[in-house]
Amino acid sequence: MIEPLRTVIGERIRDLPAPPRAVFEDLIDPKRQPARPWLSLLDDEAVPGVTIVASEHRVIWSSIWKRRPDARIEFELASRGTGTRLTWRLDVTGEVPDASLTGHMRKRVNELLFAGLRYSYGQ
Repeated sequence: MIEPLRTVIGERIRDLPAPPRAVFEDLIDPKRQPARPWLSLLDDEAVPGVTIVASEHRVIWSSIWKRRPDARIEFELASRGTGTRLTWRLDVTGEVPDASLTGHMRKRVNELLFAGLRYSYGQ
């Protein structure tokens, strides 16, 4: 089966204070720690499905956006000191969203990971 061509519309690399194993577990099961919720979704968003897991260094989510089910978010995790260097990459198939929607989607990924998830680790 030939996979459709995907276009990257956003990417960011930042460090998180938690070790890679903890970040990996949070990405594959965002609700695993009820005491520290971090995946706060908007009305037009849905809980992502985990579509690919490769070792403990790569996770791919299905789309969180109801109006863009073709979008997906790919994560790469690497050790960085005692924490994790997290790279996210947002891609779509088909038509690239306009600049406004692309900006909104990028902003939401950043908010979920580098605010919500980061703050859940106490930083």
